[in-house]
Amino acid sequence: MDIEHSQQPNLSDGPTAEPSGSFFSLQEQISELIAMAKVTYRSKPISYWILLVLSSSAMLIAFPASSLLSRLYFADGGKSKWIISWVAVAGWPLTALFLIPLYIMGKRTPTPITLNLAICYAALGFLSAADNLMYAWAYAYLPASTASLLASSSLVFSALFGYIIVKNKLTVSTINAIVVITASVVIIALDSNSDRFSNISNGQYIMGFVWDILGSALHGLIFALSELVFLKILGKRSFHVVLEQQLMVSLFAFLFTTIGVLVNKDFQAMKSEASSFKHGEVAYYMVLLWGAITFQLGVLGGTAILFLASTVLAGVLNAVRVPLTSIVAVILFHDTMSGFKVLSLILTVWGFGSYIVGHSSVSKAS
Repeated sequence: MDIEHSQQPNLSDGPTAEPSGSFFSLQEQISELIAMAKVTYRSKPISYWILLVLSSSAMLIAFPASSLLSRLYFADGGKSKWIISWVAVAGWPLTALFLIPLYIMGKRTPTPITLNLAICYAALGFLSAADNLMYAWAYAYLPASTASLLASSSLVFSALFGYIIVKNKLTVSTINAIVVITASVVIIALDSNSDRFSNISNGQYIMGFVWDILGSALHGLIFALSELVFLKILGKRSFHVVLEQQLMVSLFAFLFTTIGVLVNKDFQAMKSEASSFKHGEVAYYMVLLWGAITFQLGVLGGTAILFLASTVLAGVLNAVRVPLTSIVAVILFHDTMSGFKVLSLILTVWGFGSYIVGHSSVSKAS
């Protein structure tokens, strides 16, 4: 529409066709989008859409819930980093419950486990156990909103390790995402005094910050190595094979973490922790139980999204999940949301958006 005409209408002239044309053009685009949406919806069975909604809900609800429960554990008197990292993998049997129907009804056969594959699963399990422990240290000393923002830097490391190890391409959009998310992490570091808890020393805050970044780096490495296992050993990437890998890696991570808990004698300390827990003994065990369930449901939801839809949708959901976790943390734990943290949040979402656009362009081109 002509701005000049809209501000100073000339009643002597006849009605111009441009506004009407613009309106009908927009209406046609909306109608076209609706028609495309209907075609897409009809191209898949209703079971597909139900599973897609459930998987998306798992990513948007279960993952933030797991992060918040980890912070709640420490906020209400929990002290063991080993226990909270053990909880992250204690729900590994849930994956088996999803695999069994695929074997029976889907007529799938379990992938044979060779020596090389077993070594890879064990190595990834050890790295996952270490990764969970690093994140446990982060949630012990950092607000949930800050820890969540820092953990988003795993996208940076996933892209870098994917380029180095798997030879994935680095597009301009991906490089832009790396720069923007790195800037958001630097902003949080510069604003560290605004959200530090009164009972947390400056040294502990710095330790939590460092462990969060190291955990994100290790998470990116695990992601790249998992992709390498598919390329070099498994040679195929079907849904049940990915679930098998998730099951085996979680199982080994569970075994390694259990050894750490036993050596540290934290199972014996659980009873005293539960008795002194702020909201009572029952609340203590419920936090651990739901922490285990939500973490595994989040992982399963993310895995399902990758196969039902695309990496782009997974990226969109991750972009939504970060601010969602931060907002809920502000409401439930009264985390401080300074101007610097808001800026960091905006940059993080921008970084995810840039990555999504770049990945979408590469997918269309291929």
